[in-house]
Amino acid sequence: MKRIAFVCLLCSLLFAAPHARAQQPKPSPATPPAEDEVETVSTTLVTVPVRVSDRGGRFITDLTRAQFRIFEDNVEQEISFFETADKPFTVALLLDMSDSARFKREDIQAAARAFVAQLREGDRVMLVAFDKNVSVLSEATGDRRVLFEAISRARSGGGTSFYDALEETISRRLSRISGRKAVVILSDGVDTTSRATLDAAGRAADASDALVYTVQYDTIDDASKAQLDPISRGQIVTDVVTPRGETLSAAYKRATAFMRLVADRTGGRYYMADNTTRLAESFARIAAELREQYSLGYYPKNRAGEGRQRKIKVTVDAPGASVHARAHYVFKPRRIARREQRDAVASLFDD
Repeated sequence: MKRIAFVCLLCSLLFAAPHARAQQPKPSPATPPAEDEVETVSTTLVTVPVRVSDRGGRFITDLTRAQFRIFEDNVEQEISFFETADKPFTVALLLDMSDSARFKREDIQAAARAFVAQLREGDRVMLVAFDKNVSVLSEATGDRRVLFEAISRARSGGGTSFYDALEETISRRLSRISGRKAVVILSDGVDTTSRATLDAAGRAADASDALVYTVQYDTIDDASKAQLDPISRGQIVTDVVTPRGETLSAAYKRATAFMRLVADRTGGRYYMADNTTRLAESFARIAAELREQYSLGYYPKNRAGEGRQRKIKVTVDAPGASVHARAHYVFKPRRIARREQRDAVASLFDD
């Protein structure tokens, strides 16, 4: 009787545990439950990169797990994972090579090579170039020779598929990579040829645990000059518009707002680079900041509301400290069948 009572108690505890790991199921003579009999369990760790600086903007080192607190929708969460700032990153570097690019191809390539050269040992870079099409020039690698060769292959073309580049890189590439991740994208942000929408690109960024850094250059003067040039030949141009029929001023306003928003929401930063010097400086600051990130992780206490956006707030117990971290994420729990749980319990008592 004592053994039966113990087995019953153990079974009840296993079924109640939200994070119990299922073992490989073994054949059972019992009739299997319906295929749709599943239970949503929060087994996916939510990871949050965090930068902590002092009043002078300098990174604060040597903080401990006990000094951090993390809240989701104003409810404090238990920190289950903590990494210091000396862990490597995988960085997706996205270069706008469209005809609207303000900088010459050689300038963009030089800045990209300088960025790669500043990364730490162990960091990896995925190189993506986009114009009308999105091209992966190099999968994630730490081999700088391979990356430099890939950068030299980047070529300019027509159209700007900004949303496609961001959405595809995050959803189809970075989603398969574990560990710390970041996206660095150089563009004017004015999309003209994407299949994906602004909202789709934003949702992909929200659903990912990658930091997104946006570096914007303003090409409105160059584009306006190109379109207004017919006036000098006696032609009349009433307004300057994009290929989608949107005025340039409206297109740039929307582009800037989106690039600022996606950087802020993911815990990255937005930079404006209006010349080659500022472009190089922006890449240098990003490379430095990637070396100054703590990483926190937790399993959400609230397991309902799949697909909904949730607010994140991180605080730290350090005098004069300023915390920079992502503000939101989209809850996407892993689903496992109840049958897997039952089989896992049964397997514990098999001879």
